[in-house]
Amino acid sequence: MSRGGRSGSRARPDVPSVAAEWIDEDAALVAAVEEAIGTDRYAVDTEFHRERTYWPKVALVQIAWGVGDDARIILIDPLAVSLEPLTDLFSGSGLAVMHASSQDIEVFEQAIGTVPAHLYDTQIAAGFAGYGTPSLTALVEGELGFRLPKGDRLTDWLRRPLDEHQRTYAASDVAHLLEVHRRLDERLRDAGRTGWVAAENEARRDWRPMREPDSAYHRIKEARQLRGAALGVVRAVAAWRERRAADLDIPSRHVMADLAVVSIANRQPRSLGDLKGIRGLDDRMRRGPLAEQVLAAVAEGLEAGPPPHRPQTTDHELDRKLRPAVALVSAWVAQLARTNRIDTSLLATRSDIEDLLMTSSGRLAEGWRAELVGGPVRDLVEGRAALAFDGDHLVLEPRAT
Repeated sequence: MSRGGRSGSRARPDVPSVAAEWIDEDAALVAAVEEAIGTDRYAVDTEFHRERTYWPKVALVQIAWGVGDDARIILIDPLAVSLEPLTDLFSGSGLAVMHASSQDIEVFEQAIGTVPAHLYDTQIAAGFAGYGTPSLTALVEGELGFRLPKGDRLTDWLRRPLDEHQRTYAASDVAHLLEVHRRLDERLRDAGRTGWVAAENEARRDWRPMREPDSAYHRIKEARQLRGAALGVVRAVAAWRERRAADLDIPSRHVMADLAVVSIANRQPRSLGDLKGIRGLDDRMRRGPLAEQVLAAVAEGLEAGPPPHRPQTTDHELDRKLRPAVALVSAWVAQLARTNRIDTSLLATRSDIEDLLMTSSGRLAEGWRAELVGGPVRDLVEGRAALAFDGDHLVLEPRAT
């Protein structure tokens, strides 16, 4: 049986044809939004580029609503119309059904300053229904039995006009989402997991990528090895780079390479002459106003000192004291995920487990995870429960005292 519960020998149905309306006039978009607002749910997706920009540049918005003869799919050209009317749709009572929505949410927040008030991410729901973290193609095949048309992942969605194949591919991203949502929601309601899914969808709706300049240094792998004054400098220089990238709308690596940021933190230059020997630093950063800005960031980092860290044990102490417990709990969590047909990464990551063991906080300390995982783990590490093998799997059971 497939994960969707269908026999692998059953003939696959034909892929339903997809017809979509191209929207490139403001009046047409306003009229379409007014119609969509009257529905209880709608599917939405975007196509965007950000390879050469700091902020995602939206190239296409796809929306579908209705069923049967009343079904409608629109492809909105944001290069020709304002997306502002979507704020009325997003603030309404309708449920926005999306798949792998995190980047789309960022796109909408940047483009129109708002996101759907009510969200249902089918990738999240699938994680509670026996899937891992499926692509839309895999989920549609698992639930509906056919494969979506293939598309070129290198398509230039900003090119106009889009050809018929590109439009069909884009429309297929929303054409079947409402039926997938209906099936997943029905199954999860029967399993008593509606509340879990709702909590995760709300968390996803509120999630934002880490864009705070003062946190930018966390994304530089080599910065993890820095200590003391160097850590303060790398934070300040990475923050300056992040702000400049946002202002110019270019990727941060185009402002300054990670290697240069770390090299500056290690060398801590005080003068223009000190910039000459820094590895990875572009020539334009060694003189003029940009060089002065870099030196100012270094001085700011030295004055501020290293950033405060969350109180926790050192890596050595963590290995010595908690590594056995983390390994044991991780094995049990993996077993629990298989037993309950929940994606393991959705249930608990290693970081979640470490947070709970070290600080009694994090995702496992609240909500549905606290009941399913957090409470039993506390019982285990505090001696009120024990793990044992029962046949070929681990079980957590009360410990006699």
